[in-house]
Amino acid sequence: MLWYHIVFLALIQGLTEFLPISSSAHLILPAQVLNWPDQGLAFDVAVHIGTLIAVVGYFRKDIMNIFLAWCCTFKGGKSCGESRLAWWIILATIPACLAGLLFGNFIETHLRSIEVIAYTTIGFGILLWLADRYGLSKKVEDDFKFKSVLVIGFAQALALIPGTSRSGITMTAARFMGFSRECSARFSFLLSIPLILAAGSLKLVELITKDIQVDWSSLISGVVLSAVSAYLCIYFFLKWLNTIGFMPFMIYRLILAALLLAIVYQ
Repeated sequence: MLWYHIVFLALIQGLTEFLPISSSAHLILPAQVLNWPDQGLAFDVAVHIGTLIAVVGYFRKDIMNIFLAWCCTFKGGKSCGESRLAWWIILATIPACLAGLLFGNFIETHLRSIEVIAYTTIGFGILLWLADRYGLSKKVEDDFKFKSVLVIGFAQALALIPGTSRSGITMTAARFMGFSRECSARFSFLLSIPLILAAGSLKLVELITKDIQVDWSSLISGVVLSAVSAYLCIYFFLKWLNTIGFMPFMIYRLILAALLLAIVYQ
């Protein structure tokens, strides 16, 4: 990989992992559209570690409170908002993990084309805008129930399809059920932690078990750049979300999809 490949792909991973525009689609496209070499398994692991560092670093106090409250419930402590949130995150993670095990190979083989990415970018972008436009914005984290969390979990499983966007589809589901923008985004970001950890761990195991040469300078650069860009992305997204809403992201998705379809049908 050339230096500008490393910079571009690390920044793209960091910026798109938490924005509702699909990081997987943006990482697939350079190789297919620009004829760049595939970044490889080691670099995928590196940028996943970077985004994990960013989200854990940003929500470190929340994560610590949630984890301690969850541990206390095993020692006879009373259930509280933080401990319930821990169980909701676990519950909402299960459908995506099962879907990955059952359909991961099929999706990897058949659904990573530019055409698929274009249509999912359009469809789920419009759904996001509709959810934001007509969502009631009344519910907060204390209003999460088994049913609403399960719906978000099954929605997250759809993000295995490139172009869907994990953060986008989970926020869409939450907004459709009446949760506020800030609550939807915060839960989506916390929900990303076990999945990024699981995906990164699987890739790391695969990397260790294969005889792959590692360019450590490229990997370290990827970790740092993706971590910094992801942290800044989370900060500014949460800061500006109530002001700008999701309309700019839908417009971006439609423009991106139009360009992709132009490439497919040229």
